[in-house]
Amino acid sequence: MAGFMLGAAGMFAVTYSTQAILPQLGRAFHVSPAEAGLTISVVVLALAAGAWIWGPLSDRYGRKHAIVLASTLLVAPTIGAALAPSFALVLAFRALQGLCMPGLLTAGVPYITEVFTPRIGGRAMGNYVTALIAGGLIGRVGVALLAAGLGWRWAIGLLAVLPLAAAIVMRRSLVDLPIAPAEGSRFSGVRRQLRNRRLLQTTAAGSAFFFTFVGTFSYVVYRLERPPFSFGPAAGSAVFALWLLGVFGPGFGTLADRIGWRRLAFSAIAVAALGLAVTLPAHLPTLVLGLALVTLANWGGVTAAQIGVAEATDVDRGTASALYYSIYYFTGALGGYLPGLAWERFRWEGVAATGWIALALAATALALGPRR
Repeated sequence: MAGFMLGAAGMFAVTYSTQAILPQLGRAFHVSPAEAGLTISVVVLALAAGAWIWGPLSDRYGRKHAIVLASTLLVAPTIGAALAPSFALVLAFRALQGLCMPGLLTAGVPYITEVFTPRIGGRAMGNYVTALIAGGLIGRVGVALLAAGLGWRWAIGLLAVLPLAAAIVMRRSLVDLPIAPAEGSRFSGVRRQLRNRRLLQTTAAGSAFFFTFVGTFSYVVYRLERPPFSFGPAAGSAVFALWLLGVFGPGFGTLADRIGWRRLAFSAIAVAALGLAVTLPAHLPTLVLGLALVTLANWGGVTAAQIGVAEATDVDRGTASALYYSIYYFTGALGGYLPGLAWERFRWEGVAATGWIALALAATALALGPRR
């Protein structure tokens, strides 16, 4: 899985490369916190739209081709975002990045299901989530540290090395699966998955986890800049080191094999809700502990949801993955913006409240879902 995990890590590093430097972008282009958060939202909105291109394409023309091509195409807009002279152009290049990324995501989950899961079970999905976590650490902590020393443009521009290297390695290392015969037209596969109740409910739950996670970590950097914390960008970005808890990713996959992905998801909802409550006091130890609980819950919940998506269908898996990720990332786009509005009016309590609402919706979706 090494080449595939490198591609996943590179993609995720680029996705959230602006999250830890939102205050710097706001000062550079004279935009508000919610507007700076659009550098996250526009990526995930474009990703949601692009999923409908790359998912069916991987069903028709092969997973490996989609994954390698997407990683290659990601290089140019990553450099463009670093060189953009205006905020509007930053958003435009970020949108182009988002259109490239679904090739690594919507083809990635069915690729894992077809190549790796038969050999190592749920641990394969856990390994994939761990690779995403590693990329997230690079995109957040790495970018914040580089931005403090070299400036934010160099910090996000240097990330182009990752998808370029990944494309070269994956072209040589990934197994090229035979293409399954198509059942009906491309649109019949879409209609079939839109009627898949299990898939839709799993998607709703996974999306709620993502909304909570994006909102929490996008706006905690603003809280850390204010009293009583008063941290600078580099020090504030240290909270993203909590992503190291992603080493438990393979363990979450194994746990899902034992207790079922649905029970794992319910447990993750409870842990995330508790974590948000623990972050409320203005004390660094409780804030870090709460963020750690939210982080663990997110990785457990997302791993559970992705396993649920894999179990939801045996056909048109690329299309099913496209449906999941389009809704998942559209919700994530809202998570990059709506909590910002809550922050501007209610500060951290507002951000926490948006997370609780999303988690309540996730619990409702899972409770209404069919059981095997």
